Amino acid sequence: MTVTTQQPDLSAQLLEPSRERRVAGVLMMLGSGLSTQVGASLGALAFPVVGPVGVVAVRQWVAGVVLVAVGRPNLRAMTAKQWRLVLGLAAVFAVMNLSLYTSIDRVGLGLAVTLEFLGPLAVALLGSRRLIDLLCALAVAPAVVLLTRPQATTDYLGVGLGLLAALCWACYILLNRRIGRELPGVQGVGAAAAVSGLAYVPIGIVVLWHHPPTPAALAYAVAAGVLSSAVPFLVDLLSLRRVSAQFFGVFMSVNPVLAALVGLVVLDQRLGRLDWVAIAVIVTANAVALSAGRRGTSRRGSSPRVRRSSRRGRPERDPGIRQGCGVTGSDGLSAEE
Repeated sequence: MTVTTQQPDLSAQLLEPSRERRVAGVLMMLGSGLSTQVGASLGALAFPVVGPVGVVAVRQWVAGVVLVAVGRPNLRAMTAKQWRLVLGLAAVFAVMNLSLYTSIDRVGLGLAVTLEFLGPLAVALLGSRRLIDLLCALAVAPAVVLLTRPQATTDYLGVGLGLLAALCWACYILLNRRIGRELPGVQGVGAAAAVSGLAYVPIGIVVLWHHPPTPAALAYAVAAGVLSSAVPFLVDLLSLRRVSAQFFGVFMSVNPVLAALVGLVVLDQRLGRLDWVAIAVIVTANAVALSAGRRGTSRRGSSPRVRRSSRRGRPERDPGIRQGCGVTGSDGLSAEE
């Protein structure tokens, strides 16, 4: 008598972790964006007392303390290559928020946010390998402009600072992904936050000496440091291990949407019909990009090794299967290209 044993669907086993990682990455990016917008609204309440520079200084200090405590970076064990990445990300941390806040102060929120979005949009366009990614990125660009309604200005310094914030955001996406590959856990982002926080010590002391903070203003700045710096820096690093930098760049278009919704709920700022149209376009484009990514993963199917094995009727041992259907790093997280 012959006993037939049904073989498990190895291709399904191999595909499932990629789907789960991508969905987890999307949820992380949503949480990061919402945290950023809530923190920014709280930080803005401290502007009249300590100014944008004072708020950024406190944000960097708080982010440095929190991320060093969470990541516990081993600074002595880092190689020269790793230190170059850390210092580059630290420079991005130091410049990104300050340039954006100063640009907002000079040219207004709408134009500053639109200029900053050029950074992740450039990452999505230049790194796109599929037509659908390119179309989604081109679709969200006018929708962001419609939602933020930038006003014309002759303040070229403010425009330049907005473009500098865009450059920093693009570098932030690419460096965060590289550091996530080079260093385990969140050691890289913790070290970068610590360096950036130390750089703001003399600046913050001078600013806060001339503009003494009230307890309320200090509380707002600290909350902004946790919600708009520590949480996003940590969560973005983890999400970039689960999604591509190009998809991350497209998905950053949800930030103006979240800002509008936070304004509606917290500040009772009503949205017009065109605002809701813009929100619908952005959400739809991101949903299409996400679903297209899933279909692309499904079409790739199982690895050639598994397909060859299935034809012979006996699956080979695959290192990825032994490691839980994926190649994992030292921190136990998978890095998806």
